[in-house]
Amino acid sequence: MDEYDSGDDLFADVNTDALVHSNKRPGSTDAKCSGEEANSSKRVKIEHAINDANLAAIARKILRDRFGLDAFRHEQEKAIQSILRGQNTLVIFPTGAGKSLCYQIPALAFEHIDEDNLIMRPEGPGITLVVSPLIALMKDQTDALKRRGIPAECSDSTKTYEQQQQISGDIRAGRLRLLYCSPEKLNNEGFVESMKYVPGGVRLLAIDEAHCISEWGHSFRPDYLMVARFAEEIKAEKVICLTATATPRVADDVCKAFKVDESNVFRTSPYRPNLLLEAQATKTKQDKYPLLFKFLEENPGSTLVYVTLQKQAEALAQDLKEQGFDATHFHAGMKVAEKMAIQDRFMSSKVRIVVATIAFGMGIDKSDIRNIVHWDLSSTVEEYSQQIGRAGRDGLPSHCMLYMCHEDFYIRENFARGDLPSRQSLRGLLRDIFRRKVISAAEGNILKLSHYGLSDTYDIRAAPLTIILATLELRYGLMRAIAPEYSKYEFEDMGGYSTVARRDRSREAQAIFKHANKINKWYRVDVIAMLAETGLLRADVIRLLHKWNDTGIILLKTAGVEHRYRILRPLPRTDAQIERIVESLHADMEAREEDALARTQHVAHLITASKCYSLALAEHFGMGLPDGKRACGHCTYCLTKQPVVLPPNPPVAVDLAGIKNVLQSCRVRDDPRFLARVAFGIKSPRIIQLKLDKYPVFGSLADHEFKVRIHVVYH
Repeated sequence: MDEYDSGDDLFADVNTDALVHSNKRPGSTDAKCSGEEANSSKRVKIEHAINDANLAAIARKILRDRFGLDAFRHEQEKAIQSILRGQNTLVIFPTGAGKSLCYQIPALAFEHIDEDNLIMRPEGPGITLVVSPLIALMKDQTDALKRRGIPAECSDSTKTYEQQQQISGDIRAGRLRLLYCSPEKLNNEGFVESMKYVPGGVRLLAIDEAHCISEWGHSFRPDYLMVARFAEEIKAEKVICLTATATPRVADDVCKAFKVDESNVFRTSPYRPNLLLEAQATKTKQDKYPLLFKFLEENPGSTLVYVTLQKQAEALAQDLKEQGFDATHFHAGMKVAEKMAIQDRFMSSKVRIVVATIAFGMGIDKSDIRNIVHWDLSSTVEEYSQQIGRAGRDGLPSHCMLYMCHEDFYIRENFARGDLPSRQSLRGLLRDIFRRKVISAAEGNILKLSHYGLSDTYDIRAAPLTIILATLELRYGLMRAIAPEYSKYEFEDMGGYSTVARRDRSREAQAIFKHANKINKWYRVDVIAMLAETGLLRADVIRLLHKWNDTGIILLKTAGVEHRYRILRPLPRTDAQIERIVESLHADMEAREEDALARTQHVAHLITASKCYSLALAEHFGMGLPDGKRACGHCTYCLTKQPVVLPPNPPVAVDLAGIKNVLQSCRVRDDPRFLARVAFGIKSPRIIQLKLDKYPVFGSLADHEFKVRIHVVYH
C-alpha cells in the first residue's frame, strides 16, 4: 500500500517471558523507584496534587512557549488533561481542528510531570510513538516540530540508511520525544522488538485515523484491529486515538478496542461557519466542465479538485491547463519524489490547483485553501466531510463545491463490486487454508500464508482477503495473526562486522557468524536453518541483527514476507464444516458490498434532500449545529430553499451483441461475477493474469446495471 493513500490497502505476539527475565521499565506504572516504598502514602498525595493543580498549567505553558499559541481550542485542553492523568482517550475533531496538539503537548509534558512527581527514569524520559498511514502527514508534522526546536522524527520508506542510523541513535540516547511511523512499519519484526525496549518506554501511543479499526468505519482496515495488541505488547503506558470521521457506532468500536471510557471521549462538531457548502447536478459528465471553469474563474485562491480515478486526475489537470489555469495532478500511482514535490509546491502556493485522488490532502496543514471541489461524488459522507475540512482553516470564507451526475454512480459501483469474491473462490481459499500443514513453533502451532499467492490463486483482491483472514480470527476464533517473518536476510559489512561478531560471545552472535555466507559484498543468512540447528529463539536472533544494523555495523536487507497465524482451536476439515463458514462469510461480504453502495447513496441524499447541508452533516456524526440551530444559512439549500435535483437517467437496453462479444473473449465460464466484471471493467487478479483488461470487451457494458449483467451474461 502506498503510504500517501488513506483508502487503498500483524502485529507481534511474541512471548516476552522467553526473551527477557523482566520487561519492567524504570518509572513505568508497574515499576517502583528506589527508596520510595516507605513513602508511598506521601507519593500518592504529591501525585494527586500535581494532577489536580498543575497539569493544565504545564500544558498551557508548553502551548505558549513551544507552539506560540495563547489558548486551546474546542476540547483540546480536556483531551490533553485526560492523557496526562494516565487515561486512554479518544479525540473526534473535524479536519483542521487541532488533533495533533492532543499528543504533541503530552509528549513534551511527561518530562515536566516526572520532575514534579520526583519520578526518576534512568533510561530517559521515553517517547511518544505516533502511528499514521501517511508519509505526507509525518513529513509535515516532523518538519514543523523541528522548526520549533522539538526533537521529532519519522521512520518511513523515504529515509536513507544514514538517516535511519541517526534516528536509531537518537532513540537509544533518549533525545527524541516523538517518533512517527506508518502502520506498515509495525510489520517489521525488528521494529516491534525495539519498541518493547526503547529507553524510558513508550509513554504514549497515538493512533491517527483510528476509525480504520471499525468494521463500520468508512475505510475499515483489518491491520488496525491488531494495533490494540501492539499497544499491550510494547507496554505503551497510555493510548490516544484520533479521528475526524467517527459516527457514534464507530466511536464505540474504538473505545472497546483501546479500553477508552466514555468520559474520556472528546468530540467537536464538524460544523465550520466559514465553509460554504454548495452542489450542482448535471445530466452528463461533460456538462460539468463549463461549470467548473466558471467556478474557478470566480473563486480565486488555492484549490483542491478531487476525482476518483488516477487517469481522471491527469486528464482534468491537462484540461485546466489548456483553459489557462495553473494546475497539476496528483495520485498514488506517481513516484514518491514527484508527490512530495507537488505537495511542497502547493504548500508554498507555487501552484494554485491540484487535481487529485483521495491520496492527496491527509495531514496537509495549509491554512489558506480557498476551494475544495468534488468533481465526482464522494464514496462516503465521512470522506466528503474529511476533504471539505481542509478548506478555510484560517477562518476566512471558503467554497466547497460538489458536482454530481448519474455517471458518478457507475464509478462508485465499480469500486464496490470488485471486492466480493465468488463462492467458488471463497470455498477454494478456505479449503486451502484449513487443510495446510501446521508447523510447531515456540509460539504454538503456526500456519504460514503468502497473501500475494492466495490472492493470485483464488482471484480475491488484497483488501477483501485481509478482511476474510481477520474474520476467521475475530468471529470464529480459529487463528490469530502474529508477527510476520521475512524469509530472506542479507547484510553488507559496513566496516566492523567481523570484529564485533567474533568478540560477541553470545550464542546468537556466534550462530550468525557461523551461518552468514558471503556472496559478492552481501552476507546471506538462512535464519530457518540456523534456528533448526541451534534451537535459538528467532526473536533474539532478529533483535541482534537489527541492533547491529541500527548501530552501523551492518546494512540489513529483508525480503519475502510470510504472514503467520497461530492456531487457536482445531481448524474445520470436512466439506460440511467449511461450507458453513463459506456461506456465512459470503453473506457477510455481500452485506458489506451493499453497505458500500448505500454509503454513496447517503452522500447523494445529503445533497438532494430538503434540508440544510451543514445540519445533515452534523447529524450524521451524532451532533447538531451550535445553539440548536436548524440551518446554517449559507449552503445551497439554505440559499435556494430548493433541493438539488438529479436529472432522470433513461434506462439502457440490454446489449445482446456486447454480451456475445464478452462470452467469445472469455473462456472462463465457472464464475458469473468474473464475466460481469469483465463486462463492467472491474479488475481482479485473475483478469490481470489472463490480460483480459487489455481486451476491447473490458468495460464494454459499463452502462448496464451490474446485477442484470451477472444474470444475462451468465445465462
